Amino acid sequence: MKVKTIINAVGMLSLAGILLGACNANTPSGAASEGVAGEINMTDLKIAYVHTDSVINKFEFFINKSKEIADKGKKFEDELASRARGFEREVANFQQSANTMTINQARAKEEELVTKERNLVTFRDNLMQELSSDESRLYNDVYDRIQEYLAKHAEKHDLEMILSYTRGGGVWYADKALDITDEVIKGINEDFRAKSGTAAPAAQQQAPAATEGN
Repeated sequence: MKVKTIINAVGMLSLAGILLGACNANTPSGAASEGVAGEINMTDLKIAYVHTDSVINKFEFFINKSKEIADKGKKFEDELASRARGFEREVANFQQSANTMTINQARAKEEELVTKERNLVTFRDNLMQELSSDESRLYNDVYDRIQEYLAKHAEKHDLEMILSYTRGGGVWYADKALDITDEVIKGINEDFRAKSGTAAPAAQQQAPAATEGN
């Protein structure tokens, strides 16, 4: 079962808001502009960005968990299909034998089938809700893990800001020299393997895309 696409910006910050705040300090008339503690000199602002969908889709934790959910969804789909076929057979049998039943017998069987149909719909809805909850937990966990790693990465490399670059997002252009996507993918997977005790996959298989490529 295909995992639904989702691609909200990971730790997305409004660059315009940051720049406005940095330039908003007043200086006395005629006085030389001097840096104040807590302010960021625009010429010293260190920024990088990542292609969010690439980081997510190549994050081994996401790939592994997505496959687990897809496998679970396939089992649910098979179980639901089996129950639906059984119900259809029962309906067909009733239609063939209805003429041999008394009115009360036919009415009772109809009520039984209506109840079974309602239960089948409820079963289907419960399965869908469970899968949806699994997916929501996965995405929340993925975003938390990426945000945690990016915070450490920014501190290690003395970055004030890491932007999320997605098609149709808030950033229309960024110098490729600021792109740290591959570096982040490599680092976050190494970090994941170290924490989980897993080995690097022999052949990286990408999970279902969270969004269209950039």
